[in-house]
Amino acid sequence: MRYRVLGGTGIEVSVHCLGTMMLGAVGNPDHDDCVRIVHTALDQGINFVDTADMYSAGESEEIVGKALQGRRDDVVLATKVHFAVGEEGPNRSGNSRRWIVREVEESLKRLRTDWIDLYQIHRPDYKTDIEETLSTLTDLVQQGKIRAFGCSTFAAEEIVEAHTVAQRRGLMRFRTEQPPYSILARGVEKSRCCRSLSGTGWAYLSGVRSLLASCLGNFGRTSRLT
Repeated sequence: MRYRVLGGTGIEVSVHCLGTMMLGAVGNPDHDDCVRIVHTALDQGINFVDTADMYSAGESEEIVGKALQGRRDDVVLATKVHFAVGEEGPNRSGNSRRWIVREVEESLKRLRTDWIDLYQIHRPDYKTDIEETLSTLTDLVQQGKIRAFGCSTFAAEEIVEAHTVAQRRGLMRFRTEQPPYSILARGVEKSRCCRSLSGTGWAYLSGVRSLLASCLGNFGRTSRLT
């Protein structure tokens, strides 16, 4: 297995990442079988596992947490926040400090861990200032609850804005972006801003249940398998 550095963080990840969206009620409800899938990936040298709080309403995180017992120190664990988990309503989704602070604690419980290696903003939130989001994520890094943070499905101009705000306000910045990318969805290739931003782009294969590596200028390349 080959490894690359994640977004200039110094954290080394396998070029393939195990995506776990289909672990749980949405895909495979057999927890024991799902745990075997995770263990097989780890035994083959994959050390990068990606999930999200909203996958099967938290069940995917619970399965991953179970699978990583006794192996947590060897795994770079990524999850995401933004969408409602279970019941929807006011202040139960988005990228506000209120929701992120609440949901990171829930993810830590479900994952049975004290820290998350890569915490990702699953989608942009146009009701919340990006400074509010970055400030909250910076605080979580300083508290030791997450090691780094990134974004998912952000437009090029939104990433540039976030980097500019982080620089001006003395905040930490997004280290990764996870865009949709496939032979049919190649819009990310037009994003010239990626050539001037230090980070890692790692893509999910849009429209099907597997992932493909993408290389965007100075961005590193890794792929997510699901």
